[in-house]
Amino acid sequence: MENYSKKLQIRWADIDQNRHLRHSVYYDFGAFVRISFLTEHGLSSAKMEELKTGPVIFREEAIFKKEIKAEDIITIDVELVASTPDFGRWSLRHHFTKDDGTIAAILNLDGAWIDIEKRKLMVPGEIVKQAFENFPRSSEFSFTKSASLKK
Repeated sequence: MENYSKKLQIRWADIDQNRHLRHSVYYDFGAFVRISFLTEHGLSSAKMEELKTGPVIFREEAIFKKEIKAEDIITIDVELVASTPDFGRWSLRHHFTKDDGTIAAILNLDGAWIDIEKRKLMVPGEIVKQAFENFPRSSEFSFTKSASLKK
């Protein structure tokens, strides 16, 4: 897949005392976009429940570049930056882009799959692998054998 993004209008509840996007909303919006992608690729929350698996995040960081204000409409994308060949561990990136093309923020995260009954990391099943095969890949994408994907 070449690109995946969602366009979002900022809500009043998303704004903080400084009249710009509250820091925690960036993480919420990132989660919304990546879960939307997974759902659209056959990995809904009901399917994950059936498979007894779910994504777990080890690291999540936001790099804030420009303010996002209440009247802004933003587009948030998601791309796969790195992964183990079995997609058991992975790194994703979101870009928060204002309508004028300005990158307002970048969200980076590292994660894996957890068996929700055993509470242990797991190698994902075929449907998870298929969904991850469809993620748009960053220009620097690489498969890695390392348990640590941070570059």
